[in-house]
Amino acid sequence: MTSYVNLSPDFKNPADSGSKQGAKITLDNTAYWNGQNMRRTELIPQTSAAIASGKVYYHFSLMRKDTNAPATTREHQIAFFESHFTELKAGWLSGAPGVSDTLLRWCVGGQTKWSTEWEANVWHNVAYEIDFSANTVAFWHSTGGDALTQKIAPVSTSTSSNGADWHVGVLELPRSGYSDANEDYYWSGVYIESGSLTTNVAGPGECPGIPCLPGDISSAVLLQRKPQVRTYLGS
Repeated sequence: MTSYVNLSPDFKNPADSGSKQGAKITLDNTAYWNGQNMRRTELIPQTSAAIASGKVYYHFSLMRKDTNAPATTREHQIAFFESHFTELKAGWLSGAPGVSDTLLRWCVGGQTKWSTEWEANVWHNVAYEIDFSANTVAFWHSTGGDALTQKIAPVSTSTSSNGADWHVGVLELPRSGYSDANEDYYWSGVYIESGSLTTNVAGPGECPGIPCLPGDISSAVLLQRKPQVRTYLGS
């Protein structure tokens, strides 16, 4: 499994004092999905908590390096749900003109609502504000150790999830004429909360005084505690 997911304090956002470790999630020449030429490696939640009900906030921080950088010449779907009602995307979008794309995008229903240059060694802190009752999603973002601010107000969409299809990782679409190479994605501060939004990148830690989701917090918080791990691989 360490070919695909590695945990270390070196992999977390230094501003994320609430996490003991971060994760490096890798695409390599064996990470093909079910015999296809599409690569993917992801973590998914294993919890009975109500993570797909009411208004909840899905938190994570994401960073890349110049070493094993994600290709700018093919589409990457990052931090997504099975229906792709909201997600990040990076690289050249399938069907778009041109050869490459250096942007990191937040998308709703496949449409870009926010974007920025995805530079190396910059931590992007994100919270998806998802209201499963109102069928809306909003976007909170900051970089480094800065507090989250709302970049995009709630957008109407079909907020479809069964609570088990939140993919912390990346799916890379193939592109003819472009060879695969190893890619590393660094993750920190992955957790889900209800109630008031935690804007401090340090995170909730053990959740003193803030309304975290009930149930098995070690599963709901995912990477901040001992995670239940599932990778989408052909094996």
